[in-house]
Amino acid sequence: MAGAISGNVTVNGLRTGSFQSDMAILKALENAGAALKISDGQIEVSKSVLKAFEFDATESPDLFPPLVALASYCNGVTKLKGAARLLHKESDRATALSEEFGKMNINVELKDDYLFVTGGKVKGTRVSSHDDHRIAMAAAVAALGATGPVYIRDSHCVAKSYPGFFDDLRKIGAIVHE
Repeated sequence: MAGAISGNVTVNGLRTGSFQSDMAILKALENAGAALKISDGQIEVSKSVLKAFEFDATESPDLFPPLVALASYCNGVTKLKGAARLLHKESDRATALSEEFGKMNINVELKDDYLFVTGGKVKGTRVSSHDDHRIAMAAAVAALGATGPVYIRDSHCVAKSYPGFFDDLRKIGAIVHE
């Protein structure tokens, strides 16, 4: 997502033929019009003009936060299916995404089993992680193209799944203060 939002990012060491459900993120990036170069063990994502897309994340609900970050930069309204699975995670992720991205000037609306995300201009503000590592990481990625700084309360929760997350953001040029 970071590459699609802010510039070139290359990820090495991935098994591109993996059957992990989270690999579906590549299809979402493709559907949004992100510039992708995929080779054995490496994926390069570059910034491009992004368009709204439809994606069924029912079998990969952990993708909702990064998908919302991506959709924030897409022209139009993105439709994400499977939102009912977000209610009982580390937080009520549907509500957390709606509240926190709303603070960043992005409309995220829950209707039945869908999240509808209206892309726009992400603005800097103060948001809460809801003590949920995926919400914190999604807000941080969305901040990469924001009009001002995004301050994430309780961002330390990313250590649950990705202790080096903020260090990796720094490596791609993000300004991070912890």
